[in-house]
This record gives sequence, C-alpha cells and structure tokens, in this order.
Amino acid sequence: MDTNRRTFMTTLAASVAATRFVRGSGPRYPIAFSTLGCPAWSWNNILDQADRLGYAAIELRGVAGEMDLPRVPELSGSRLPSTRKDLAALGLTVSDLGASAVMHETGPAREKAFDEGRRFIDLAHAMGVKYVRMFGDKIAPDQPRTEVFARVVDGFRQMAAYGKTAGVTVLMESHGDFTHTKDIAEILQAVASDHFALLWDAHHTFADGHEQPADTYAALGRWVRHTHLKDSIPAATERRYVLTGSGDVPVRAQVKTLATSGYKGYYCFEWEKKWHPEIEEPEIAFPQYARTLTEYLKEAGVKPA
Repeated sequence: MDTNRRTFMTTLAASVAATRFVRGSGPRYPIAFSTLGCPAWSWNNILDQADRLGYAAIELRGVAGEMDLPRVPELSGSRLPSTRKDLAALGLTVSDLGASAVMHETGPAREKAFDEGRRFIDLAHAMGVKYVRMFGDKIAPDQPRTEVFARVVDGFRQMAAYGKTAGVTVLMESHGDFTHTKDIAEILQAVASDHFALLWDAHHTFADGHEQPADTYAALGRWVRHTHLKDSIPAATERRYVLTGSGDVPVRAQVKTLATSGYKGYYCFEWEKKWHPEIEEPEIAFPQYARTLTEYLKEAGVKPA
C-alpha cells in the first residue's frame, strides 16, 4: 500500500508540474482567457487555473453559469473586497467585463441594454477594471442603415458618458454585423469619446469581414485596447472553432501585427464553449492556447512582464 501510494503521489506531482510550464509567480506573458470558455468552472477554479497555466489576466464573461456578473456572489457585496485581494495575491488582472448589452435595439429592449451597461460599468468601477465590452450587433436589413448607425452611435455615446463618470472605458467589439473596418471606424469616429474604444475580435474581421490582420489594424489600431483571438475552419455554411494554430485563421500573423505595432493590451483567448458545447473542454484548450501564444509572442519579440 505504501509503495502504491508513493507511486501515485509521484505521478500526481509530475502531472501537476507539467501543467506549470509558466511559473504561477514571476513574469508572465500578456495572455488572458475569457470565462466564456469555462462556463462550468467555479470562481476558485478560474483563479487556480489561470495561475497554474501562467495567464496574466482574465476576461469575465460569466461565472459558474451566471452571465449577469453583478449577480455573481464573489463579485458583489461584502465578498468583493476579498475577491480583489485574491486576484492581487495571485498577480492576476481582470482585463475587462463582458456585457451582453447591444446598442442597435429600440424600445424596452434598448432600456434593458442601457440598464445592463450601467450596472456592468458600476461593477467595473467597484473592481478597478478599466473596460466594459458591449456590442453594436445588428444592422437590420429592413431598416435604413443611417437610422441603425445613428441609434448605435447614440447608445455608445450614452454608455461612454456614463463610463467617464466611473473612470471606465466602454469597448465596442468587432462582432455581429460590425466586422468591416469601414463600419467600425464610422462608429468610433462618430462617438468621438476618450472613454470609447475597440475590442478587436481578430477572428471575426478575418472570417466574417474577410480582412487581413495588417489591413484591419492599420485602419483601427489607434482604437484597439483589447483583443479576442481564436482559430477555426470552414464547416458547411458556418465555421467550427478548433485549437489555436490548427485552423485557417492567421492567429500567428494577428499576434505579430499587434506586437510589432506597439499594442500593450492582453492577447485574450475567447473559446466559445458556452455557445458551442461540442468544442474541446477548457482543460484541453486553455493549456494549448497558453503554450501556442507563448510561442507566437516569443517569435514576435514580446517579453514576459
């Protein structure tokens, strides 16, 4: 029994050590993951895995099935101060909060989106988080484009103004019907606020907008504060997400473009497990992304901090 136990403990220790290919303490590369990729993980498991795998930051997009972040127990009330201490003790940053608020809506749905946006901005202020992500989202084919754009611009102006009072910047994600440089730039220029910027989902501008990374960044780079990276392959009329580096999305080129252009934010893995349960588990995808991005960042001359 003693021999078997020693063998088991030795094997377990070796397995744990293998997952710590980047030290939990000390310098880390500027990689992050979105909790959209681990919808079943508890808050403690999120922190533990981020630390074990060498991530520097976490993008909060739901915790243990709760997508409305102000309702997550660890992010509210008397538990929030201890949560902030736990993050600081591990040297982890919350890169941004991911809201579902969309600015194309009308009527009661629009008021609901504004309410969500304000609540997430309030939470970001309480947590000391710089950014809250929102969406432009849809350009309805049965509505004049000018009307939709005016509504989206007005919504983001209101959210940015509210964010300014809280010291929080609102990020529009390149997502949905807003994946073309021209449309995104039009919104950014029209809102014209120091508290409004861009979350560049580099997958969407390539796969949906059919743009090359260098071209997108040349046009939009001055507004980019955060990124989403992921890989995929064509699958019928859609695309299937695959492990980083195994698809046809030029992730390595996206990383090089960012790194050589002076980007200072996080390289965030948005593994859409919440919406696509058939893709690989986070226990597989997260370590693989960390290894692959570390390789890409080293190639691009990025050093850990």
